[in-house]
Amino acid sequence: MSFHVVTGAGPTGTATALLLAGSGERVRLVTRRGTGPEHPGIERIAADAADADALTALAEGALSLVNCAAPPYHRWLTEFPPLAAGLLTAAERTGAGYVMLGNLYGYGPVDGPLTEDLPAAPTSRKGTLRAALWAEALAAHRAGRARVTEVRASDFLGRGATSLFGFTVVPAVLAGEPVGYPADLDAPHSWSHLGDVAATLVAAARNEASWGRAWHVPSTSEASAREVARRLAAAAGAPEPALTAVPATELVQLGDEILAEVEEMAYMYDRPLRLDSTRTEEVLGVAATPFEDVLEEIVRGARS
Repeated sequence: MSFHVVTGAGPTGTATALLLAGSGERVRLVTRRGTGPEHPGIERIAADAADADALTALAEGALSLVNCAAPPYHRWLTEFPPLAAGLLTAAERTGAGYVMLGNLYGYGPVDGPLTEDLPAAPTSRKGTLRAALWAEALAAHRAGRARVTEVRASDFLGRGATSLFGFTVVPAVLAGEPVGYPADLDAPHSWSHLGDVAATLVAAARNEASWGRAWHVPSTSEASAREVARRLAAAAGAPEPALTAVPATELVQLGDEILAEVEEMAYMYDRPLRLDSTRTEEVLGVAATPFEDVLEEIVRGARS
């Protein structure tokens, strides 16, 4: 029976583990506390993925090592490098295909659609970090030490989505409350459904064509933040959203250490952001979940 290791049991790690287990494959889900969904095909393990020796032992014989783990947002610069080093070392030692969950930070500000072949041009600390982690993994791949690929997603949408929009706008819209969001509210923006992120990770793990390159998650929508809020309210039967644009600097003043980190990424929200996923759709065979289905999922999750 196929055997995969997934690190991290947040929304994306959980969705990925369940997708693999639901197709009859065996999953070892690794988190610091051994948390995760209950499923007969999922073995939950308590371990630190930054511990290369421990992770190597857990990944021996695995077909793939899929990383959905990440440190708290405000501790990326110090805690992501050792986590990435532990994962890459385990992949090199075991031969498991290493699938990284990435984002769009490494591209920097771009006018026009984002494609996977754009050069890294980060202008932020977090973007520089993400670009460096991919460059290190890709160097190991090109040297023949590991098989690596990266799946890049935009802002998450879906039940339990861990994104700025999911934390701030979604609960306010569903509650009929006013809310501020640091963005051009009318700029087109690509949104990644959690299920589509998981589907792309799994497809990349299973496809030999995936190694040595990056892949974009197909977007469930390119609607503006204002339009997403409006359609979410309509799906929930909530009042018309009272959504206003606020400067990212206001988040710093709130005194929240995570929200304070958003300011350097403000360029991703003050202009159109469109993600080209043509290659993923054609080669990996992943299609986006219909936007209306995503909205209904969010509403059902809130009501339950």
